[in-house]
Amino acid sequence: MLLLAVDTATPAVTVALHDGESVVAESSQVDARRHGELLIPSVDRILAEAGLKLDAVTGIVVGVGPGPYTGLRVGLVTASTFAAVLGVPVHGVCTLDGLAYAAGTAGIEGPFTVATDARRKEVYWARYEDPRTRVGEPAVDRPAEIAEQVAGVPAVGQGALLYPEVFPDARGPEHQSAAALASLAAERLAAGAEFLPPTPLYLRRPDAQVPKNYKVVTPQ
Repeated sequence: MLLLAVDTATPAVTVALHDGESVVAESSQVDARRHGELLIPSVDRILAEAGLKLDAVTGIVVGVGPGPYTGLRVGLVTASTFAAVLGVPVHGVCTLDGLAYAAGTAGIEGPFTVATDARRKEVYWARYEDPRTRVGEPAVDRPAEIAEQVAGVPAVGQGALLYPEVFPDARGPEHQSAAALASLAAERLAAGAEFLPPTPLYLRRPDAQVPKNYKVVTPQ
């Protein structure tokens, strides 16, 4: 087994290789505006570091979000393209689940909250009983609106760090890690678990929308 994991749902452009037992190589760069520029060179770099070619990959793991529209699409389109070219399966994993798994590696046992920055003064968030067990579905809300639901437990992710008044016990990791995502996916594959389809989990409409009542200027 050789899994290539990618995630661009957060400001981190993160990729990793996992051989089914451990992480072989990984790379993460935080730059919310350059997902498209950084992702492919990052994949090339970790393959070179591992001394492997892309055709050695037996499966693709991709973070499906939730995340902002443009950045999230970069990872998903890249993952689906690699899978199609190589003829290998692509496994979708909730980005928040990857952060939760990374939090467990950092020593958090649970319960806890994962919150990422959704912009517009909102967060993408979910509650976890432990690093592998999410409670309910991810959501997007203003932090003040969920203060009671997240009170009394630690929180990880950039969203938690941005709003200390709601998440007073905010901790790392701040950004997604493809290494954690790949490790979680390897565990799920070994257990025969189901994966999400490689489609974006937006939770809200994109910023760009067709204006209402616009005037038609082309000839009828």
